[in-house]
Amino acid sequence: MRWKLLRRRLSVSAPRMIVRSHLPWPLRWAAVGVMFGFSAALALWTFETGKDIAGLDGDAKEELARLRVEVSALRMASERATSIANTADSLLRTERAAQERLAQTVRQLESDTVGLKADLGFFERLLPAAGAGLMIRGLQAEAKAAGQVRWQMLVMQSGKDVPEFAGRYEVQATGSLAGKPWTLTMPGGAREMKLRQYARIEGMIDHPADAVVRAVQVRVIDNNGSVRATQTVRL
Repeated sequence: MRWKLLRRRLSVSAPRMIVRSHLPWPLRWAAVGVMFGFSAALALWTFETGKDIAGLDGDAKEELARLRVEVSALRMASERATSIANTADSLLRTERAAQERLAQTVRQLESDTVGLKADLGFFERLLPAAGAGLMIRGLQAEAKAAGQVRWQMLVMQSGKDVPEFAGRYEVQATGSLAGKPWTLTMPGGAREMKLRQYARIEGMIDHPADAVVRAVQVRVIDNNGSVRATQTVRL
């Protein structure tokens, strides 16, 4: 039996035997990686050598240097333009502020001019009349709102070297209320006043809203109780 088995193994009909060397997988992948790396390095070396031979690398460097110079110049030009724009914007804001202040000053001057013209017209109407003594000139009164009447007057002493006048003035409004005659004396009674040449006096009369004011009368009284001047104006 043993002889038959031995003869079968040694004969032509014996089974084939394959001898393989065992190599670990990590070493196989490492070998493949080294091969690919070598191939890539060889390809890069071939590409760089080709550029050097063709002279392309030198032109690219010159072009890159020229582009860097142009970028630097453009950056400087942009910075100058930005600075000029900021300066112009600041000047524009300053000019607008100056124009607004100027417009406000002009409006104030126009308002002052209107007031001065009104004062001038008021004083022109109050030129001293012939004669000497204390007098009321240019009494004016107007309704400003419901229940209010504004009045103003100029009290003057004409003549030279006149002494200072000290006395009082009182204001009285007359009209109708609920269809009946109505009179209102300035609240608080007569007010004190002093003047040498002239004194401009004005005030406001508050009255019932349903009252109709038809006239305003002013009287100037000295310290002895004598009426020195009086004037009435109708609305």
